[in-house]
Amino acid sequence: MDGQGPEVVKPYIKGTTFATVVDVDNRLVNMFGFKIVPNGIFIDENGVIRLIKEGFHVENSDHVRAIEQLINKEVEKVEFDDGAPKSDQSDLQLQLAQTKFKLGMEYAKQNRKEEALKELDDAILLDPENFTIRKQRWYIRFPEKFGRDIDFEWQQNQLKKEKEEEQQQRNQGLVCGPDGCFIRK
Repeated sequence: MDGQGPEVVKPYIKGTTFATVVDVDNRLVNMFGFKIVPNGIFIDENGVIRLIKEGFHVENSDHVRAIEQLINKEVEKVEFDDGAPKSDQSDLQLQLAQTKFKLGMEYAKQNRKEEALKELDDAILLDPENFTIRKQRWYIRFPEKFGRDIDFEWQQNQLKKEKEEEQQQRNQGLVCGPDGCFIRK
């Protein structure tokens, strides 16, 4: 998934021997509930899903080896043991977060930056562990950090800063939801 399109992804798949599809419409993010990017989904010639890996990286030798095993038909399916923990958010909250995410991305495609950020900010309040939402917010707010060379150190620092701010809000009794933040009495 990359809301900025396939051109942004090309440098990261250079030299790979398998086909790569970029989900610019967030369909797979929503379908599989991915909270980080990139992701790997291997579908065989019969349309059977043989691998789903949230956080797939072509630099990770285990990930690439799994794809090679599937291509060479050495294994029928690959499952990784590092699945994401179940979210504390209700299904309704997560659905609303995804709806707001989709709306935010639509606004972003239309160059309606402020409306996009409002929806994405609301989405992250509903699903704070969703790195996909955070990353799209960052891309809109700080496009200079997402040039040819993505500043991963900056992303880690930004995530830490945001998490600390969110924890401070919780400690102060603030309750945040799609309509904003309120002081809990």
